[in-house]
Amino acid sequence: MISHQRVEYAPFQSLEDRSRLYAITKRTIDIIGAIVGLILSSPLFLLMSIFYLFGDSKGPILFRQVRVGKNGKKFYIYKFRSMVVNAEEKLKADKELYQKYLRNNYKLEPHEDPRITNLGRFLRKTSLDEIPQLINVLKGEMSLVGPRPVVEEELKEYGSDVAKFLSVKPGMTGYWQVSGRSEVGYPERVDVELFYVYNQSLFLDIVILVKTVFMVVLRKGAY
Repeated sequence: MISHQRVEYAPFQSLEDRSRLYAITKRTIDIIGAIVGLILSSPLFLLMSIFYLFGDSKGPILFRQVRVGKNGKKFYIYKFRSMVVNAEEKLKADKELYQKYLRNNYKLEPHEDPRITNLGRFLRKTSLDEIPQLINVLKGEMSLVGPRPVVEEELKEYGSDVAKFLSVKPGMTGYWQVSGRSEVGYPERVDVELFYVYNQSLFLDIVILVKTVFMVVLRKGAY
């Protein structure tokens, strides 16, 4: 297990810190939403287990990756596994492709990414791979709405604003996702994420959740 160490950054007082009522309400919604979501999606967990047991993508049902959360605390994010078991090693083995991955905001087109399985492409396109993050929400590591949790190497993109970005809990969905998601890369993504940090409210959270439903149905920006 990784240690949940606090990373030292300059303090930044977020709206969540200033409004205890908003923070309590948001956490209550997170808990209820995560519990209901996990209950409703339990048949999907069973179905995915069957696919991973008997399909062409044998291996663990869940993928875990270290992400940086609120105040720099690291945690394991959960997803339905959409890649081969040795995904990172396979990507880094092709140095030219790995450099392209770094230059392209840590993304590759699905057809050129050697890590993604056939089932994984479907999961990503439909955003079903994100459902296990309800576990992270229930544990308090993430919220239903917030900035997208990033890997540590992405923090450099935020420069002097990194403390502001890390001042709020990351979310399953957020302003970046409903603003184009993968179609919005760095450095524009920084401005989009910080917009939420400065303007977060219960009303904005509800708007983002509603827009997320439409984005998922239309399958926009997901790959």
